[in-house]
Amino acid sequence: MEEAKDNRRLLYTHLKKIFSPDKAAELMEQYNDHLFDFQGLAWSVGKHSLEFFCMYFLQDVFLPKKDNAAAPIAQIHKDIWKDIQDSIISDGASQRGWIEPRGTGKSAFGTYATTIWCHCYKFKKYTLIGSDISSTAEKFVKDIKNTFLENKYIIKAFGVLLNDKDRKYICNSTQLELTNKTFIEAISSGASMRGRKYDNCRPDLILLDDFQSEDDCRTNEAREKKWKKYSEDVKFAVQKAVKRDGKVIKKGTTLIALGTLQHKECFYSRLTKQPTWKFKNNKGVLIDDFIDEDGKKVNGLDHYFNTGLWLRFKNILFNFKNENRLEDSTEFYWLHKDEMQFPMLWSEFWDCLDMATSYFENPSSFKQEVQGDVDSIGEKWFKTVRTETRAEIEAHKFIKTMLVVDPGATANVKSDYSSFLVGSECDNGLKYARKAELAKINARTNFDDYIKHMIDLLKEYPDITHVSIEKNTFNGADAFQLEKSIGEDPTLRSRDIKIINDAQKKNKDDKISTIIPYMNKGMIIFAEEDEEFIKQIMEFAGQKFSIHDDAPDVTAEFTLKIDVIKVVSVVKIFDRRTLGL
Repeated sequence: MEEAKDNRRLLYTHLKKIFSPDKAAELMEQYNDHLFDFQGLAWSVGKHSLEFFCMYFLQDVFLPKKDNAAAPIAQIHKDIWKDIQDSIISDGASQRGWIEPRGTGKSAFGTYATTIWCHCYKFKKYTLIGSDISSTAEKFVKDIKNTFLENKYIIKAFGVLLNDKDRKYICNSTQLELTNKTFIEAISSGASMRGRKYDNCRPDLILLDDFQSEDDCRTNEAREKKWKKYSEDVKFAVQKAVKRDGKVIKKGTTLIALGTLQHKECFYSRLTKQPTWKFKNNKGVLIDDFIDEDGKKVNGLDHYFNTGLWLRFKNILFNFKNENRLEDSTEFYWLHKDEMQFPMLWSEFWDCLDMATSYFENPSSFKQEVQGDVDSIGEKWFKTVRTETRAEIEAHKFIKTMLVVDPGATANVKSDYSSFLVGSECDNGLKYARKAELAKINARTNFDDYIKHMIDLLKEYPDITHVSIEKNTFNGADAFQLEKSIGEDPTLRSRDIKIINDAQKKNKDDKISTIIPYMNKGMIIFAEEDEEFIKQIMEFAGQKFSIHDDAPDVTAEFTLKIDVIKVVSVVKIFDRRTLGL
């Protein structure tokens, strides 16, 4: 009964947006027995209003209720629906795009909602969804399929639009053929769009949702390949508009692009610069850059989070000598919550503390992912490195210790040294780089010195139980020689040292990026004496913008490996006979 009242109120509210309050009341009374049933008043309003369609027919997704986890929608979502509605059923632009922050719900509000609306009313005959990988594309189809099969509001007003029991209709993980003779398909961005047809019709709605991956943006060649894919494939998969006597009889393909900027020349960056596309680029935190007194442009977000109360918050958060810094900084926020609020794109759902914490963990990534600021690409990745003296570090109690080695072995001047890191995990959950060095050893030309240096470190740190050596350089030859040298050394042969010799397959930038939050939170501690190693970490700005990556790379390898190695503890049996028992 309560839901029925809420639905009537929702319908009346949207009718008033279309008609006068009196006319809306008149229609509610006129169709009192025909409001939500097959092709009733709600069906008619939904045909002209994508917002109402989503809020009523898709209310389990978009309307906050006691029995669901829907978040309150923001104005940005209503704006997206209005723009898409104009493009589909009015005279809006046929090529629209949105650059939105991560976590804005662009796939749900843009791709999911639009596809279902268009096919309920047969606004589009063939929708093609393109995503970066096939698993993402399949998820789109799965969500849409479940909605058509299970949504009671749609079934009541539109009838059965998807019959997965009837074999005359296509229904699989990537394709849905509806009973109203319309077709939905999702493919990965690597698959070709050209030549695809349904019932002799090319796709008349193409949605490019997160159409690019990180690999598509990493190199200039990859970026060019992705753009070429769009220019030579997607653009030639469209249905042309049908015109007679200068009038459009049938609209052509509508293209909608939803994504996040990842590079100045990535696919979405280039698409925003096309004069034939209408784009909106929205920031997550609504703080603008400004020009200072010296006429220099200042990043407004950096300035805001590094002044006033947020600067005080940051100083508490990064006070590594305070073990309760996380709790204390949070308490500081709650004490000054009202003064520390800032405008956000989705303030109805996002939290200022969560946003600020994400910024402090990785400012460069935050500005790119949340603010759409590709100028931040090339900035230093690590804002701080927590240090203690070597003596202070050695006073801790360690539960696991390993040596991680990355041999420098090319003719390139950038690789004239090898990196070595003796790292331990402490009983307090923190990780310590007890000795981190960039030794002037070219492992290929000074192989014996390279092996000897590892032996010396094993002797210097008798609690080392594992050695991890990157396999890519010597394909196991150095691991074999180290094992042989350990067996020949009378002080090492009895220690049961395990050697890990894995090939590095993951992209270095991807691997190094995983430790940014831990580094910026001070959860990985270095000896302040290892200045050269620390300096290289602080100067790292991604492989493309950095001279060296050895220090951050071996640090990331240590952080990943120390979590998975297992150390066998020696259990001592107490002899009760010593007590005379």
